[in-house]
Amino acid sequence: MSDTHDAGHTGPIKSPKQLLTTVILAFVLPVFAIIGLVLFVTAGNKPASGAANPELAVAQRIQKVGLVEVRDANRPLRSGEEVFKGQCAACHSTGAAGAPKLGDTAAWAPRIQTGFEALVHSALQGKGAMAPQGGGDFNDTEIARGVAYMADAAGANFPEPAAPAAEGASAPASEASGS
Repeated sequence: MSDTHDAGHTGPIKSPKQLLTTVILAFVLPVFAIIGLVLFVTAGNKPASGAANPELAVAQRIQKVGLVEVRDANRPLRSGEEVFKGQCAACHSTGAAGAPKLGDTAAWAPRIQTGFEALVHSALQGKGAMAPQGGGDFNDTEIARGVAYMADAAGANFPEPAAPAAEGASAPASEASGS
């Protein structure tokens, strides 16, 4: 009876050879498997998934974050007609997306009544289907000139805005003449 009792308390490893095999399989083999996987994953140049052109994929990953654009600050301001042709004509010539057509007095009348500043604000910030116009190829004064051109074609009498530097230079002269 004591022989069966001792057999129940023994483990599966009965010899030093079995112990050595178990240690190798349990600890050393997984370490080598992990090292092999790491080498496989880090070896070679693997392009992003779906990239058929690895050179293009690399170029896209290392492209510049920003762009500096140098413009001539001293260039003459464009006229309202030039701004209209360059920025506004696409919608205001055809009436696309409900834009009032150039010269349509009935469509422009309620807008003109809101005043020049409100029209310029709508053009710069956007309104309805019209996207904001500020910050593009034209500066804010040129956009205001385009607004004045379109409103004047529909019967308004808005003066074409002058360059900001010209306004600042003419203010002291008018004050001096008024004294």
